[in-house]
Amino acid sequence: MSLVLKSMRLLADPTRVRLLLLLERDELSVAEIQEVLAKGQSQISTHLSQLKHAGLVEDRRTGKNIFYRLKLSRGKDGKLFAQLMDLFRQAAADIPDAEQDREALKLVLRKRRDQMRAYFDGLAGRFGREYLPGRSWKGLAEALLALMPPLLIADLGAGEGTFSQLLAQRAKRVIAIDNSEKMVDFGAKLARKHGVKNLEYRLGDMESVPIGNAQVDLAFFSQSLHHAPHPERAITEASRILKPGGRIAILDLLRHHFEEAREMYADVWLGFTELELQSFLKKAGFRNISTAVVHREPDAPHFETLLAIAAT
Repeated sequence: MSLVLKSMRLLADPTRVRLLLLLERDELSVAEIQEVLAKGQSQISTHLSQLKHAGLVEDRRTGKNIFYRLKLSRGKDGKLFAQLMDLFRQAAADIPDAEQDREALKLVLRKRRDQMRAYFDGLAGRFGREYLPGRSWKGLAEALLALMPPLLIADLGAGEGTFSQLLAQRAKRVIAIDNSEKMVDFGAKLARKHGVKNLEYRLGDMESVPIGNAQVDLAFFSQSLHHAPHPERAITEASRILKPGGRIAILDLLRHHFEEAREMYADVWLGFTELELQSFLKKAGFRNISTAVVHREPDAPHFETLLAIAAT
């Protein structure tokens, strides 16, 4: 069967078109393709096998990994292949996920390049494991807090305000927002008891924050966003209350499958992917967006912490 006929048959499946467009941009492993397309390994391997059989892709093995790339043709077949790729690109306009694939690919390639993170994660894992007088996470946190400029901070979904009270040590002022009246009362009493005068508790919702427009320097979500019915609205509200040049910081769970969290912790969402948080932030008008997985718990279900930072 000719290259044209084989290729036209391949166009019938949107996933194969998405695969070709990804491999046009970079050589990828099956695991990386899985991360971009959010599909199972067997399904992806089947599609790759079909594309390889059609003469459109080729593979190479490096250690235990197999990488796939477009098979570059020469001469008459090369011109034909270029025309087919143009056809595939046109077909992508009718595939809703194609644009998201491009963003997900950027994230995957950034992770690949960020090999130093694994090294520093290893260092962090050893921090505190061996005793050394005076070395502790608390000491490190206190040093970092002391270096923080005096900002007006909104702690959104603050609970009883443990994090708010830590921030208040250095912040110009902290406004702790929570929709539980008991949490707000408890936190306010605790702040008064310890003489924390620059910490104010307000009863309110993350999706309708009781703070005026352009009032704060930093909006913080600390393991609270996955409790919001509409997290994108909460992030849009954070944008509204931030001053020009203000920043947002989100600490939350990476997407997981521990369904019991809904009952145990009243979680509405089972965490978020990096791509989801990036999408929420972009839609809310944030720029200079960065995301990273900063911690993985050693015990099952091995929750992972995702950090996202962006600016208005």
